[in-house]
Amino acid sequence: MRIPGIYKVFMVSLLGLLVSQNCDANPLIPNGWCPTNHDRQSSVGETPTDRESRVKTSFNQDWKFFLGDDPSAKNSLYNDSKWRKLTLPHDWSIEGKFDEKNPAKPEGGGLPTGIGWYRKTFTAPADFKNKLVTVEFDGVYKNSEVWVNGHYLGKRPYGYSSFAYEISRFLKSRNNIIAVKVDNSLQPDSRWYSGSGIYRNVWLTTTAKVAVAKWGTFVTTGTDGKVSIKTQIQNKTSKQQAAVLVHSIYDAKGKLILKTQAQNIKIDTSGLIVNSDTELKNPVLWSLKRPVQYKLVTEILQNNKPIDTYETKFGFRTFNFDAEKGFSLNGLPTKILGVCLHHDLGALGAAVNVRAMERQLEIMKAMGVNAIRTAHNPPAPEFLDLCDEMGFLVMDEAFDMWAKKKNKNDYHLNFPEWHKRDLEDMILRDRNHPSIILWSIGNEIREQFDSTGVALTKELVATVKNLDQSRPVISALTETDAKKNFIYQANALDIYGLNYNHKLYKDWPKNYPGVKFLATETTSALETRGFYDTADTIRRWPRDGKTKFTEGNSEWSASAYDNVSAYWGSTHEETWKAAKKYDHVSGLFVWTGFDYLGEPLPYPWPARSSYFGIVDLAGFSKDSYYMYQSEWTDKPVLHILPHWNWEAGKSVEVWAYYNQADEVELYLNGKSLGKKSKQDDDLHVQWNVSFAPGTLKAVSRKNGKEILVREVKTAGDPAKIELVADRKQIKADGKDLSFITVRILDKAGNVVPNADNLVDFKVEGAGFIAGVDNGFQASLEPFKASYRKAFHGLCLAILQATAKTGTIKLTATSAGLSSAVIEVRTNK
Repeated sequence: MRIPGIYKVFMVSLLGLLVSQNCDANPLIPNGWCPTNHDRQSSVGETPTDRESRVKTSFNQDWKFFLGDDPSAKNSLYNDSKWRKLTLPHDWSIEGKFDEKNPAKPEGGGLPTGIGWYRKTFTAPADFKNKLVTVEFDGVYKNSEVWVNGHYLGKRPYGYSSFAYEISRFLKSRNNIIAVKVDNSLQPDSRWYSGSGIYRNVWLTTTAKVAVAKWGTFVTTGTDGKVSIKTQIQNKTSKQQAAVLVHSIYDAKGKLILKTQAQNIKIDTSGLIVNSDTELKNPVLWSLKRPVQYKLVTEILQNNKPIDTYETKFGFRTFNFDAEKGFSLNGLPTKILGVCLHHDLGALGAAVNVRAMERQLEIMKAMGVNAIRTAHNPPAPEFLDLCDEMGFLVMDEAFDMWAKKKNKNDYHLNFPEWHKRDLEDMILRDRNHPSIILWSIGNEIREQFDSTGVALTKELVATVKNLDQSRPVISALTETDAKKNFIYQANALDIYGLNYNHKLYKDWPKNYPGVKFLATETTSALETRGFYDTADTIRRWPRDGKTKFTEGNSEWSASAYDNVSAYWGSTHEETWKAAKKYDHVSGLFVWTGFDYLGEPLPYPWPARSSYFGIVDLAGFSKDSYYMYQSEWTDKPVLHILPHWNWEAGKSVEVWAYYNQADEVELYLNGKSLGKKSKQDDDLHVQWNVSFAPGTLKAVSRKNGKEILVREVKTAGDPAKIELVADRKQIKADGKDLSFITVRILDKAGNVVPNADNLVDFKVEGAGFIAGVDNGFQASLEPFKASYRKAFHGLCLAILQATAKTGTIKLTATSAGLSSAVIEVRTNK
């Protein structure tokens, strides 16, 4: 929600009062989870009590869906009895079949798009005539239009924006109908897979007519404990209202530690902004290793009773970008070790699932990643919550294009009318997240190359600064010549964000004196998990943007040795060597942390997902993962590649990534093949070995002491299936997931590296299969299925819980192999 200029600004200096009482002892705090139950799940129609004046309920259940267009579906009396029943979030594209002829093309994932309708019958909250009832959409892809009881509420073209409609005046005491049309038919509209539908969460929020506005608080802090609070209050009554504004701050354990109060606030019907300053003694700082957050509970009281309660999480931290020394967090020099992530969740598509996002971040955290770039759009709100909680820095990005198109039907069509509101809404929604350190106004924007870029850059930066001056603004640029880069010439950006061009890092301070620098997108290395091409030269696939690609192979794969990249990029090792060397490089964001659907460069169809990820689409690590882990973490690492199933006598390159050791010694069947140590800026050691079946063993040592041992054995024929769950106990909430890794083993228990057996799944009990995958970029098998072929010995089944407690039993079978069974418990 934008802050109209007509709002009065009422400055209130609040006295900080330290208190020792806990939540239960505070009569002003609502019942339930401490410090507030702001996001409490309740049934639609529940009456807000005086102690729970704001009720936010999930609006995801009991929708009906029709794939196709029927304009009469907006009418209340429309018969939707034959429509499909489902629970949001929902992505209909991921349910479709891969087809080269689908309008989104392989660049968009090769899956169907089109038009879809959603309808839901619901009962209005009690006393709705005296309340404000708002339906809130976290994201709809795209061109959504919404009706309630036949009344048109509006349209939102951008598929990544969160938005809301106040619907109180259209509600009835009995059944109400909401209808949503989603139009993703004009293709191609994206350079990657977007998904289609109401793919993020929907909420119904009930408040008093005098209440904190949506996204209506803004908290800024310093490490010295100072807290500045800006509160936007709306008054939807017909006259001025008197109220008391109360701010209470709780620590991470839910203990009330600070309370401030202001009396006799007068709120006109145009609304009011209240600025409050207070101070907290000795705050615990939010950091990467200890991401501590506080909670601000804002209450509006009338007649000594709370009529609205609004919660805001925030953290205490400072950061700085320096042209010479790079980035620091809370005064500590910190290299930004980031990855770019698209929003899709592999086999789950674009449909938001908190556990799936959390798993991605867990995998990245274990690799040593400390920062995420939300490429190239605002993410789901829950993703930012996870980054706050898990300790990731975030570059929050708004757009992939401005007025100049990259695809025929992309956002450039909507940019003139909608860009200001879309950007403002992103800032307002996200600006309290301590994880966010950068606002990005665009990625590789084509206005770099003409004079229109100057005015647009100034406008967009001013829009951001009007709402938040606590963070720098950046844009990810490709044109490095300042005389030719019109976005840079606007002289409005706080930091120069450069994509690729790693050879320019060294002389950056000389060429751009005093300019703060961040490598906003790097690498674009191409790899397929488990595929090894032993060519000892680095290749660029394709060679350039004009030459037809002919260098691939019949397996539609790219070498996992880290010796292939896109022509504009570089290998993982080439890039990191340059970035780690110079303090003025604040950090980097590798393209990408995970493979993603769409943009399957360099291959044509049937390739339908990217080769850029450090981790494949199923969540299985490629070998380069361990290079980063050896460089970006303090944990001991030793990883050897490739597998050990080859033709007799073949010369095989054996690589080892390691850290915290002086050397690695390699053995084949007990015979030493020599010791190797990294020299100069080496990131791995290497042997050329004549293949003989048996055991390849690596031993890392420091000062002669053994640190780690890793073995790779020659595998026999496939004999059995092994199932491994990432979690064997999950929540019975209808949403939680257990990711089951399926491994094809020989009799001795070794993974068979080239096994491609078809595995069938059977599920019994309190769950179902939400998706299957194997990480192969050119697989045309459906994601929504009860079977999957293994790829290089692995595949994946994703189990989703129902709302019932019990056991999910998964049985995996394959012709000629011993079957496997695993059980996952679901608990409340």
